[in-house]
Amino acid sequence: MVATPSTMAPLGSAAPAFALAEPDGTTWTFDGIAGPRGTLVAFVCNHCPYVKHIAPHLGALAARWRQRGLGVIGINPNPDHPDETPEQMAVNATAWRWTFPYVSDTEQSAAGDYRAACTPDFFLYDGANRLVYRGRFDAARPGNGVPVTGDELGAAVDSVLAGEEIEVGQLPSIGCSIKWKDRP
Repeated sequence: MVATPSTMAPLGSAAPAFALAEPDGTTWTFDGIAGPRGTLVAFVCNHCPYVKHIAPHLGALAARWRQRGLGVIGINPNPDHPDETPEQMAVNATAWRWTFPYVSDTEQSAAGDYRAACTPDFFLYDGANRLVYRGRFDAARPGNGVPVTGDELGAAVDSVLAGEEIEVGQLPSIGCSIKWKDRP
């Protein structure tokens, strides 16, 4: 398993717009999922062991965050991988108890616009749609023995929801590289 780090997009960047569909055909935009206090854009997929490792925990935390006013969306940037069919996306979202929209980036335009590099890759925006956190969920990785807690992303979300500056350090996410269609 080769690990790829996230690119750590510049803080303060505006959230790129997108219009992407869920497996059932429902189309979501950034504005359509944006929460009044902030929005989390997570680049995730079905086959990545790094995503599978945190997926149930992400689902549980995201459900609580959404109740507190955070918009959350999962974007699958690997549409051509055999395990990334719309049917499998729906199955996994249900199994992982993801109650947030899980959409397919069939043209990989959102992944490019957000400068996503791996799955999982997290981008947290404040209520003004400015990037305030990018990086990892926590220190857990498949096989490293560290418990999955979501503490790093969770601390950033708590700060955003409270309207406070983010104090937690921001380290790159580590995961499977995005399977780019037009890159070698």
